[in-house]
Order: sequence, then structure tokens, then C-alpha cells
Amino acid sequence: MDIAVEVSEVTKIFGNFRALDGLSFEVKSGEVFGLIGPNGAGKTTALRIISTLLLPTYGTVKIFGLDVVKNAATIRKIISYLPEEAGAYRYLSGWEYLEFMAKFYTKDDEKVREMVNEAARISGLGERLKDKTGTYSKGMKRRLLVARALMNKPKLAILDEPTSGLDVIHSYHVREIIKKYVKDYGVTVILSSHNMLEVEHVCDKVALINKGKVIAEGTPRELEEKFESENLEEVFAKVVKLA
Repeated sequence: MDIAVEVSEVTKIFGNFRALDGLSFEVKSGEVFGLIGPNGAGKTTALRIISTLLLPTYGTVKIFGLDVVKNAATIRKIISYLPEEAGAYRYLSGWEYLEFMAKFYTKDDEKVREMVNEAARISGLGERLKDKTGTYSKGMKRRLLVARALMNKPKLAILDEPTSGLDVIHSYHVREIIKKYVKDYGVTVILSSHNMLEVEHVCDKVALINKGKVIAEGTPRELEEKFESENLEEVFAKVVKLA
């Protein structure tokens, strides 16, 4: 299986603070890879570097063989990034927002329509897409944003807390959509979440990071066996305590 993402000895320093400290891991093509860790562990910094939004201080990151520093413009055409605190333009309707975002990927009107219709199906918002996004609940906005992140069928989707603010039913819906996109379209996913149940059910492989470096890595089952735990939440608690 090809390597989709290769993070090698990445360090990121902000002033006197070392957010990442020799971070290394690989993500295989067509894999759902979970990046988990406590608050302040460096997850969001890592995702922003992979998304070409931050430059590493040291080390390299390659996306399908392309360097995130040297080939940033090309990489941005094949990835999609959903930040944890992303927002939508409050004075646009859901439809208008999706159309606006789709036009960043293509100028072909037919392809724009296809993307927007796909996003409408993913979001499940129905008639509410006619309303301004400023009237949406947090959960509705999140569903719209997840749809925006997947509607162009990116080669790599980087999803930071994709089900944040969603109830159980809609969280399940989003997880199933993610798995479908991986299976049907070969999308590779890097997913960060504090919901260990979500990580356990969706991710093929998991890297647990703390203080800017990987401290445990493997499939959810491998990690549970290695740390003699019943679930990933217990693994998380044990590993962070030991670190």
C-alpha cells in the first residue's frame, strides 16, 4: 500500500515553546489514521503543518510524495482541511456557502452543482440549506462543514474533531459518511478526536502523541492488547500517565 502522508522528525517551535518535538509517523493510502492526545499535545499544530498552513521549524512532511513546503500550492488542490473551530459565513445560506467553497476547486458549473448536491446529501440539512448559516445551531454548522470538507472527494481529508457539537445520531451519520468515502472513493483520512469511541470505531491505525512526539502507535486492538486495556479510552489514560 502506498504512503499517503510521511511525517519525519518534525519539530515546531513558537518562541520558547516547542509544540512538536521530532514527530514522526506514516499514513497509508486509503487509511483512516487517528491522531489523539491530551490538550496541548501538539495535534492541531501537526494538522496545520500537514495542511500547509504552518511551516515546520525542522523536519519534513510529504503528502503523496509532495513536500508541504516546496509543493504547498499543488498539495492544496488534493487535500481538504476541517479545523476544530471552523466557521461558515453567517450571511450566506447553506447552499450559497457550499457553492462559494466549491468554486475554489473548479470553475466548471456542472462540477460545482455536483459537489454542492453531494454536500447537501452528506449534511442531511434538507430545506435548512436555504437558511442563512448564522441561524444554524453548532451541530448544524458542523454537519455543513463536514460536507464541505468531503464534497470534492479529496485524496486526503484532514478532520479535526469532525463530530464536535453533534448529537449521537448525527455523530453516527458523520462517522458512516467518513467510512463510505474511504471505501468508495479511496479518500485517505487523518482524524483527530477526543471521542475515543469514535476513534476506535473509525480508525484503522492510531498514533497517541504527547509533548509533541508519538508515544504509542498501532491499531486500536494492538494498543489495547499492549497496554492490557479494555478500550482505547483506558489506553489513552494509561499512556498519558506514563509519559
